[in-house]
Amino acid sequence: MPPRDNPTVRQIRLGAELRKLRETAGRTSREAAGLLSVDQAKISHIEAGRVGVGEERLRRLANFYRCDDTRLVEALCEITRERRGQFWFDEYRGILTPDFLDIAELEWHAKALRSLKSVTMPGLFQTESYARTLFANVWPKLPESEIEARVEYRMKRATVLDGDEPPSFEAIIHEAALRMRFGGRHVVREQLDHLMRLSERSNVTVHVIPFTCEDFVEVTQPVLYVTWAVPQLDTVQADSAFGNRFLMADAELKKYRLLLNSSKHASLNPEESRQLIHHIAREL
Repeated sequence: MPPRDNPTVRQIRLGAELRKLRETAGRTSREAAGLLSVDQAKISHIEAGRVGVGEERLRRLANFYRCDDTRLVEALCEITRERRGQFWFDEYRGILTPDFLDIAELEWHAKALRSLKSVTMPGLFQTESYARTLFANVWPKLPESEIEARVEYRMKRATVLDGDEPPSFEAIIHEAALRMRFGGRHVVREQLDHLMRLSERSNVTVHVIPFTCEDFVEVTQPVLYVTWAVPQLDTVQADSAFGNRFLMADAELKKYRLLLNSSKHASLNPEESRQLIHHIAREL
């Protein structure tokens, strides 16, 4: 089977963790290849997420690397059992770009989500009209069919919050995002009302950073911090002018945890946040 051209975030993370386990154990890729009776290039492809590895082989490698973290091994084995076409977002392959699918994959497998937004609402919180306004104003302009596909996809993503065991979602939103009038008063009022309803869910917490905050908080870069089954697999998705970046290094994860914690510290509590959202909606 030829190497994958576009491995998913989960596939990349599986390979990265295997490489980390091998290096921690002081083993070489040649030794790993010898254990599995494959060539060394295949180990490199596995560790890059470009070639899959079965559960039995993964367990052999974990034992070879003297990994005694059973929770991590089981979490990695779960990834090996996943197949393309298994999840709802797979139907959009070839319609939307891979980074769109990667975000849905992150959310689908998450145990907890933390988001920091300064100008727009978190994707999972957006109404259809609000999302359509954002996509319709992407530059260069998108074809109408692309806009509709993105809107439909974003609405389906939001259903992850409605599952039997939905992830917890802590959203930190700057007041600026609440006051932006994307799409006009009607669209924004509908969006704020929707945000109010979401904030009352048991698995959703909304914090607002008010304009009156006197501490500087770096909120210019939208961030989504995803907690998976074990902390070693946590992942950050950061938006930029050049597209999404997915960050996995321990130092990067620590940096964004600190950023989110400081942002929360500068925010209003959930009840005060709801009062501010309600006040802004009434002004429209």
